[in-house]
Amino acid sequence: MDDIKLSQCFITVDDADEAIVFYRDALGLEVRNDVGYEGMRWVTLGSPAQPDVAVVLETPLPDPHASEADREAVKDLLAKGLLRGAIFSTEDVDATFERIRSAGFEVLQEPVDQHYGVRDCAFRDPAGNMIRFAQPKV
Repeated sequence: MDDIKLSQCFITVDDADEAIVFYRDALGLEVRNDVGYEGMRWVTLGSPAQPDVAVVLETPLPDPHASEADREAVKDLLAKGLLRGAIFSTEDVDATFERIRSAGFEVLQEPVDQHYGVRDCAFRDPAGNMIRFAQPKV
């Protein structure tokens, strides 16, 4: 049986340049690729600690065959913060929290010990996605 591993995950953003400030500058991910095509843009980032995993920032509904009504519906969901974001793991959630908070990003939840075994916190990225950071409790 083949080993199945995560290769890429996608996060919808409405402004790639603003998102890069969050994901690269505040989180410390490295930009690996920045591609534009027919009005769409994909920015691939990743952690140096996980060279085989990529986070792809993409424009709302990048399918070139999507209707304008569908594109607007996705943009509306994004603006309301209703699209799913991502959960990153960290060895020190409190330090991660302070670094991102001091960079000026919107705090959704300060670090707290959860009953399900992690200490975590949450922020909104510039597009409104909820991005969580979790540290396993020892």
